[in-house]
Amino acid sequence: MKSVHIVNGPNLNLLGKREPEKYGQGTFEAHLEGLRVEFGNVNLLYFQSNVEGELIDHLHKVGFDSGGIVLNAGGYTHTSVALRDAVAAISSPVIEVHITNVHAREEFRHVSLLSEVCRGVICGLGLAGYDAAVRALVTAN
Repeated sequence: MKSVHIVNGPNLNLLGKREPEKYGQGTFEAHLEGLRVEFGNVNLLYFQSNVEGELIDHLHKVGFDSGGIVLNAGGYTHTSVALRDAVAAISSPVIEVHITNVHAREEFRHVSLLSEVCRGVICGLGLAGYDAAVRALVTAN
């Protein structure tokens, strides 16, 4: 199995601080440690940026040799045609993840520009959505 890349977009660096009633108390780094234990045979790599262009550059860099990408694009999910085009351009499978159930939130969050070009979408499971996405990528390959 090739490496699985977890890519988080804007404001996800604030997990544990930002709206803990919606996003939980823990940091993503702490959750990542648990993922690495759970999937000990998988090389899990992590990248986070608040900058759209950096996310696109990272997808271009890893998106042709990766065993899969777990992408939580945050707010860019609903606004970024450029990020959608980057996901469509790469050959590695991408699973879109959202910590909250975006369909139970504000109406503008109900539309994802990414879903159509992703292998699957997971939302509303909290940080456990990342576990499900990694599991899906590992068992599909």
